[in-house]
Amino acid sequence: MKQLSVFAGTPRPAETPLAERVRPQDISDIKGQANLFAPSSALSRMIAQDDYSSFVLWGPPGTGKTTIARLIERQTRHTFRSCSAVLSKIAEVKELMERARFAHLNESRKTLVFIDEIHRFNKSQQDAFLPYVESGAIVLIGATTENPSFEVIPALLSRCHVFVLEPLTDTDIYEILTRAMPALAKELTMETEALHLLARSAGGDARKALNNLELVSRQAESGEHLTAESLVKALNTRSVFYDKGGEEHYNLISALHKSIRGSDPQAALYWLARMLEGGEDPLYLARRLVRIASEDVGLADPQALVQAMAVRDAVHFLGMPESGLALSQAVVYLACAPKSNSLETAYNEAMADAGKTSHFKVPPVIRNAPTKMMAEMGYGKGYRYSHDFDNHYSYQKYFPENMAEKDYYTPSQFGFEKEIKKRLDWWQALKSQQVSENKKRNKK
Repeated sequence: MKQLSVFAGTPRPAETPLAERVRPQDISDIKGQANLFAPSSALSRMIAQDDYSSFVLWGPPGTGKTTIARLIERQTRHTFRSCSAVLSKIAEVKELMERARFAHLNESRKTLVFIDEIHRFNKSQQDAFLPYVESGAIVLIGATTENPSFEVIPALLSRCHVFVLEPLTDTDIYEILTRAMPALAKELTMETEALHLLARSAGGDARKALNNLELVSRQAESGEHLTAESLVKALNTRSVFYDKGGEEHYNLISALHKSIRGSDPQAALYWLARMLEGGEDPLYLARRLVRIASEDVGLADPQALVQAMAVRDAVHFLGMPESGLALSQAVVYLACAPKSNSLETAYNEAMADAGKTSHFKVPPVIRNAPTKMMAEMGYGKGYRYSHDFDNHYSYQKYFPENMAEKDYYTPSQFGFEKEIKKRLDWWQALKSQQVSENKKRNKK
């Protein structure tokens, strides 16, 4: 069997990446996860008592997931095995778990199995862990950058605690960088602002900050004093904390949507820029703006949907970066438009009733009668053609015969819906008048 440990091998110090050389050697050295390691926390108790149940470490890159696993390996009296979902085949992992099951049954030994990037195993592969976790043959420790409620199968997730690691603050990363300076291969000095710049550009990822520090140090001359300006030139790269395929993608589109709904064009522009800077598909953004136009503006400003559809065409026609300005125009227009969710509410209520009454027939009076036979069957008989009446209006019941009339759409008092309300009130008055006249005629 191949060596499965992601911790295997001890490279010579000169070959070891800086992030590895300065990895915390004690739980107390881990930065930014104070809540996770509070004295009364579940994880602290597990480590202190060396009594583990299965758990998943969920957090952004560079926040300490692998470090925690290594510290557990160092401190536990139990057998500890580890593998990576990227490097290991599921057959190899099954072999590892079979050995753990043998040790559990024949030697009463508990085996802790650390699976790095567990989300890389698909659903059927994750199913393979279940019998071993259920029987107690292994204690599973998973690490993932993705939301486990999406990426870990429910049957497995229900048997695991989930410990959430937070992105490190700029202060946390600044302290890590300061501590790492003496471990550089060259003697360098760096102005405080340069270190702060490195910390800010890391997006909460300590490993990224350390890798950038090491990259800069390799390009510098021994004894050189690095400034913020020289740092920017050395890195020559943008640093954006954005994951187009993960949770952060949904967090950012939620922030954009809610800023538009909240009529804050400034915040909406910021979140749009964050997504575009991160490489988001502009067509995805255009589609979301079309949805927002109907969901949050609706008929309070009928032009909102026109604007959103226009930006969709602009994205197709121009591409990026030119269409970024068109997206900005639509975002500001929607954020500044009067808001109403009357249309969405009406749609949802109508859909709910349609699901319950789909067996109700269309009244014969408003059925189409394209053939003589259908006309003889009474289709369309008695239909009142509105344009033949005063005000181009003639009341008749358009709902199914065995269903009461219902008001789904109630316009708001904002924007164009004020005008729509006037029209509805006028038609309601005409309806009441015609109903009253019909009753009088029927009495005669």
